[in-house]
Amino acid sequence: MNTINVYGAGLAGSEAAWQAAKRGVHVRLFEMKPEKRTPAHHADGFAELVCSNSLRSAELTNGAGLLKEELHRMGSLIMEAALASRVAAGGALAVDRVRFSDYVTGKIRSCPLIEVIAEEKTSIPDDEITVVATGPLTTEGLAAEISRRIGGKSLYFYDAAAPIVDFESVDMTKAFFASRYEKGGADYINCPFSEAEYKAFYAALLTAEEAELHDFEKGDRLKVFEGCMPVEVMARRGEDTLRFGPMKPVGIRHPETGEDYYAVVQLRRENEAGTMYNLVGFQTHLTWPEQRRVFRMIPGLERAEFLRYGVMHRNTFLCSPDLLDADYSLRSNRNIYFAGQMTGVEGYIESAASGFVAGINASRRASGREPYLFPETTMIGAMASYIAHGEQTLFQPMNANFGVIPPLEQRVKGGKRARNEALSERALREVDRILPEIAADCRKEETT
Repeated sequence: MNTINVYGAGLAGSEAAWQAAKRGVHVRLFEMKPEKRTPAHHADGFAELVCSNSLRSAELTNGAGLLKEELHRMGSLIMEAALASRVAAGGALAVDRVRFSDYVTGKIRSCPLIEVIAEEKTSIPDDEITVVATGPLTTEGLAAEISRRIGGKSLYFYDAAAPIVDFESVDMTKAFFASRYEKGGADYINCPFSEAEYKAFYAALLTAEEAELHDFEKGDRLKVFEGCMPVEVMARRGEDTLRFGPMKPVGIRHPETGEDYYAVVQLRRENEAGTMYNLVGFQTHLTWPEQRRVFRMIPGLERAEFLRYGVMHRNTFLCSPDLLDADYSLRSNRNIYFAGQMTGVEGYIESAASGFVAGINASRRASGREPYLFPETTMIGAMASYIAHGEQTLFQPMNANFGVIPPLEQRVKGGKRARNEALSERALREVDRILPEIAADCRKEETT
């Protein structure tokens, strides 16, 4: 029987292992938990969500929404788990992170073609097909092996997670439930600011103390990814930056009084029971005492009980355009594939998509078949193309967005939304076209 290795059981590794197994390939899935964890991981299960519990927009006018729909149609395990563990979040797809991880873990462990091995890997064999999906906090030994293979061509940025509070500690006489523009249900808790309250909060945030870097981070110049920027870093860009970002009041009104506000902090449900909520967009590197002091200045959170404080950690990624092809294989050794955030995709669903592509192509190589490159008119193919052919000197982690997809042949009237709808329609037609080939691949391999 053909066999491949997968290193890491995060979102990308779990998806890669699942897709390969669906195609009749035996998978050895190496995961070092529970014996060892990275600084950002706490649970023992697979596909652990470290930062937010949101997979972002579910709308097809959004790049992440289109990518989710593509993966769902093509049989993604991560999308299956997300829909099975979904919690209310308006127009976004958010999940109960425990149920999500349990779902993926159960599927992986019950698959007869996936052998889970609790072991930390520090080397990559030349003659075995291997998908490396160990994430942005790859351990020192394996990071050194990767660096040796790629000649030190790696980059990094800093990633941060938002705090989580106990719902019972939120003062709902000040906060209220509503969704922006009334999309979906009243799924978010909204903490409203007057102008005076906002300016006091802003001043406190500017002077708050940040946590020290870990030993392995000292000496590095702090670089942050724009899509996951600490709230205190945003604040330093100007007094109104937060009011145009995570504290944007536009589209939010009190459901009873109709009042609108100078600024608003939104809290999103963290679990299905609704006992935990995270502060949307409030990734932070402040010390824990400072998080208590400053974030309790948010109206409604004066007595907030923090179930998890915000944390920050260094994420390492490859200069992929110099190293990888659009099937996520290493140009210098086609037996080696990379997947997940270390390739330069940014975000949960983007990581899963890279694992989807790498898993399919690793299984095809194990079966002696040619690589399958997804059409660039799909979001999954456009992201793979960006990883393989992006500008090397300016390469940075990238979320799914319509800017990476080739433009439409004809101009569409109606503005950006109409254009994005047309791009999504074209992409999904292409997915439907290639779906029989992908499905036939599964059926053919599973019967051998």
